[in-house]
Amino acid sequence: MATLRLQRSVLVLALFLLTVAVRCDEKDNLLQGINSYRKTKGLPELTKNDKAGCLADQIAEKLEDQPCAGLTGTNSTPPSPPQFSNYPDALKKCKVDIAHTKDGVILPVCVKDRVPTLVLTNYTQSSYAVYFNNSKFTGVGVGKEDDWTVVVMSTNAPTGTLASGSICANVCFKCHMGFILVSLLVLVF
Repeated sequence: MATLRLQRSVLVLALFLLTVAVRCDEKDNLLQGINSYRKTKGLPELTKNDKAGCLADQIAEKLEDQPCAGLTGTNSTPPSPPQFSNYPDALKKCKVDIAHTKDGVILPVCVKDRVPTLVLTNYTQSSYAVYFNNSKFTGVGVGKEDDWTVVVMSTNAPTGTLASGSICANVCFKCHMGFILVSLLVLVF
């Protein structure tokens, strides 16, 4: 009986870990690719920023119904990044004061089916590369919806800090705590 409970707990743990890994992987993989690109340029890695992540998620959600068409094919990088002031609802929801966004940047791209290598190429081989090549940017958040991926970059300057932290890490941590509690209940009963 105890062996059966242990087997069930292990199975639930394995399924949970696979689910969490899938949830965090796409954003983490893009960030890893961006940081690898920056490393080849001799620049420090970007760190996750919870406010930038919140803004990126909110902006991606706003863009999800907009088609990639109208931009230049699959490489759908707009000519210049949108302004934070274009997203007052996102700023409010993420509790970001517009005064702390001046040095930050919003970088949306639209790639059909969000093919990871094409998304990374759209960031590193387009007009957006100038931002990834700039050492003043230290923080990042990634959001995605449908074919859209949004990167929000922050700086250490008071006018571009947003805030620091990691949404994905926080989500995964909460999921792990929930799993531990469920596992304990399965073992007890």
